[in-house]
Amino acid sequence: MPVARSNGFKIAYEVAGEGAPLLLHPGMFQIGAHWDRAGYTAPLAAAHTVVTVDPLGLGASDAPRDPAAYALERRAAYVVAVLDDLGIDRAAFWGYSLGALTGYAVAAHAPERLTRLVAGAFDPLDGFRSAVGPTLDHLGLPADTDPYPLMERGAAADPAQAAVIENGDPEALRANYAAFSREPGLHAELAASGVPTLMYAGTADPWHEPMRTFAERTGTAFFSVPDADHQGGWDRAADVLRRVRPFLDAPQSSGKEK
Repeated sequence: MPVARSNGFKIAYEVAGEGAPLLLHPGMFQIGAHWDRAGYTAPLAAAHTVVTVDPLGLGASDAPRDPAAYALERRAAYVVAVLDDLGIDRAAFWGYSLGALTGYAVAAHAPERLTRLVAGAFDPLDGFRSAVGPTLDHLGLPADTDPYPLMERGAAADPAQAAVIENGDPEALRANYAAFSREPGLHAELAASGVPTLMYAGTADPWHEPMRTFAERTGTAFFSVPDADHQGGWDRAADVLRRVRPFLDAPQSSGKEK
């Protein structure tokens, strides 16, 4: 895999297709190849130069053990480093879960590098913590339960994600999560970025309502994936692509797309 370097770390990525550039960033315990396995990459590569990234800490990218390495500014910086390595000035960005948070970070810290942003299943208002309480309540667990083992076990139910966990550095995975889970919402910075944005989430995802609320407040485009939980919002590629591709392929406008 080709690599870019950011803050001294290696960021691995792959490229497919030709056309307007589109960078795809997966979620926690996922790598860039998961976009292809889930059925996204091939349809998108018919009209785009698709860049799939292994996030810092995962896959073929370097895996630092210090949570500071995964701060929002550094997540944005490694996306910019990949674009620079490819000689791409501006690109569309599509991220899911952790990938959506990373997209928010790029919109906040380097909005001039984005043509548009697609964000799936991450709360821009309060960040990760808004899902913790409802999840623990649903499982009948105390409010002070550490969510990380629950997330890891849930991800490991998917063989593709289980392989990422098994091959990863446990300390780096935990550091990545520690930074991810503590980040506050980026709603003010995102709303002020001027990047045309489309958001979506499954109706059974804890982050559905916060995302819809943000979209209504800011005039951001939003759609729901009916009866889908967090994993289902990722798995239903055909339903999601049907709504996202027109947004990606629409003529560029100067302001937010309604």
